[in-house]
Amino acid sequence: MIPAARVMEPRVAVTTPRLVHRLAEEIAFLVKAARPGFWLTSIWFYLAPVGGRQVLDQAEFWLGLVYVSFPLGLLIYGWNDVVDFDVDRFNPRKGTYLFGARGTPERLARLPWRMALVQVPFAILFTLLLGPKSLAWFAALIVATAVYNCQPFAFKGRPGFDVLNQAGYLLVFVLASWLNHVSQVPWFTFLFGAMFAMHSHLFGELMDLEPDRRAGRRTLAGVLGARPAKWLLDERPRSVARRLPRGKRCLVRGGRLAPVG
Repeated sequence: MIPAARVMEPRVAVTTPRLVHRLAEEIAFLVKAARPGFWLTSIWFYLAPVGGRQVLDQAEFWLGLVYVSFPLGLLIYGWNDVVDFDVDRFNPRKGTYLFGARGTPERLARLPWRMALVQVPFAILFTLLLGPKSLAWFAALIVATAVYNCQPFAFKGRPGFDVLNQAGYLLVFVLASWLNHVSQVPWFTFLFGAMFAMHSHLFGELMDLEPDRRAGRRTLAGVLGARPAKWLLDERPRSVARRLPRGKRCLVRGGRLAPVG
């Protein structure tokens, strides 16, 4: 018995660190797929409807705040990483916590199931809190993400639609209002949010011009070219600011929208 025990000890000692290392790699991959560098934007969208209200003592507030970080990011950005495996090979920004994961085919094949498992508990809790309308919210989120990524629509490869699809981020406003029992934000906040999301996406397309060209992907920035896309990036926020009601207009700082009033 003693020799057998001596034989097994090295295996346990070697196997445990390997398992820990593999688990750490898997967690890091999932977090990268959820793009924590973008969570601040979704959190900002979530906080906008509850500004000036006492919500920190409400469990629903924290539940929603948690959801719009890792779980929401894993669904919308993880789906993108699964579909974009061939394109991402040319993109030097991938494989980071800011711009998404560059997974192996095996990891990406497992990712949809993990995305779904993360959504389930929140779908149940939101349904208990909000009723059937939460299922409609999840359906709208899934549809917006699917038409961006999947055929026959695949808006990500249809110039113009690729940018317009970013208005799906407005669903965060709706969820925040429902969970925290406050009124929906006014129309000009929805407009600002939509334009901010589109503006940010176009900026990302400019950074990805060369990788997208090498992969054969058509985007709005790719079709317009660098200079016209940069002009649109700078001019569009100004035109939005001019359309907002007086007192609710936006400052345009370096081509970025900044709300005032």
